[in-house]
Amino acid sequence: MKEATGELNTTVIVVISVGILMAFFFGVIWPALNSNFEKTTGCKAAVCNCQERITRDGIEYCKCKSKNGEELMCVYKG
Repeated sequence: MKEATGELNTTVIVVISVGILMAFFFGVIWPALNSNFEKTTGCKAAVCNCQERITRDGIEYCKCKSKNGEELMCVYKG
């Protein structure tokens, strides 16, 4: 009986740990990843005017407009 109780305690600890890790991933990490995915796909579909380039931290950006009229700053790919 003691062995079964020990395994149950271990299972409860594992389930709680997995729940905490999932909450951290979907609460903190996933929103950052998702916004990066949306920005990348928005830049692929946008119309860019690379005549005026803006340089920040050694990276060149172009002013682009998405299909819905939103203004984006996309990386210049030369």
